Amino acid sequence: MTTVTRFAPSPTGYLHIGGARTALFSWLLAKSKGGTFLLRVEDTDRERSTKQATDAIIEAMAWLDLAAEGTAVFQSERFDLYNSHIDQLLAAGRAYWCSCTPEEVEAMREKARAEGKKPKYDGRCRELGLGPGAGRVVRFKTPQDGVTAFHDMVKGPTAVQNAEMDDMILRRSDGAPTYNLAVVVDDHAMGVTDVLRGDDHVANTPRQILLYQAFGWDVPKFGHVPMILGPDKAKLSKRHSALSVMEYKKLGYLPEALVNYLARLGWACGDQEIFSREELVKLFPAGNLGNSPSVFDLKKLEWLNAHYIKEAAPERLAALLPEFLAEAGPLDGLNLDPAYLASIMPLLQPRAKTLVEMADMARFFLLPTDKLVYDEKAVADQLKPESRELLAALLPIYEAAGDYSDHKALEAATQAFLDKRELKFKAVAQPLRVALTGKTASPGLFETMCVLGRAESLARIKRALAL
Repeated sequence: MTTVTRFAPSPTGYLHIGGARTALFSWLLAKSKGGTFLLRVEDTDRERSTKQATDAIIEAMAWLDLAAEGTAVFQSERFDLYNSHIDQLLAAGRAYWCSCTPEEVEAMREKARAEGKKPKYDGRCRELGLGPGAGRVVRFKTPQDGVTAFHDMVKGPTAVQNAEMDDMILRRSDGAPTYNLAVVVDDHAMGVTDVLRGDDHVANTPRQILLYQAFGWDVPKFGHVPMILGPDKAKLSKRHSALSVMEYKKLGYLPEALVNYLARLGWACGDQEIFSREELVKLFPAGNLGNSPSVFDLKKLEWLNAHYIKEAAPERLAALLPEFLAEAGPLDGLNLDPAYLASIMPLLQPRAKTLVEMADMARFFLLPTDKLVYDEKAVADQLKPESRELLAALLPIYEAAGDYSDHKALEAATQAFLDKRELKFKAVAQPLRVALTGKTASPGLFETMCVLGRAESLARIKRALAL
């Protein structure tokens, strides 16, 4: 049987880290078995569901390269299907109409609590043979004895006494189907064989299994992954960087870094930390999913992102960078030639943890000499008279240099100059750095000069001397 999994978000907000991890695990479970990954949008909450949130979820999944096969299923378009199945259960005597008000049901629960029993609906309408009517709901006839058991792909053997479950509502008084009914009908109709989801759904699973059995359908495999916690072991929230997936894109993270990080957030394969997508697909069995909550660690995500930045093709990073440059300031006057940007990337890749940092580091390369901003403190500290004298003496040597294609030749010429004066490299390093970049931190000096080119390097040194 072909493995079919699904991701079923509710479009009441953006796709966050927990949902993205669930989507990734479901995608990997399908792909590791040569199966199919589907998307279902559970938009039955008409007041809170928005098209904007739906589009944002789909955009985030596409950025993570977790796009589902086929057309997304929208629950809001399937109410007739759900209600026809509720009618089937009514006709088969597996469901019944209930006239109890919410206040009456709450009173039943309070009475049960007071008696030390399970707080639930007491089934008083179960055998009354009621029909439809104003304010009435349809309830499922839950078996009153026996056990509903299943093997959770993450948690192992799980069982619930049927007597512990109440007769859940299948159709609300406004005619809308409930979550558990809609999910079962959809998963069956979509051919879903494996359901991997958050462990906040554990309590729903026995109820859904009973519905599968009532319809006479095959029951899929279920797995429930634990929640993600913040570093303080509290539920992940915004203060822990629980941002939407696309916020991480804006912060300069690469999708492959986030995918790698999310995969390791509750799944393991020995001590390996870095996985290509192909490795994840090859190595991912649900049996290696952890049963304990995972702790979100932003530093580890940064470390992985730095790794993937180092490994990325310069041309790809050059194509991504203008978006981040625009966030930091106007693009007017910047040299955004793709080939020039790509030539800068190898100097920044070993230094940047995010594309935001990379854009900040790259800016001085892209400005024309007359627009270069000099840090006042750096100028005061590093361009003192004796330093200016050295730069002025170095200028003819750099003017005599060739096409600036060999940074080692520039370094050797500079070292020969220093040797004659019996000076160490630090005598010119920072003054030259400030002259070329306007600040005291940058990639290698001579590599920087080669990327800037002869004309730009000389112009910057001359401008610094004239400050």
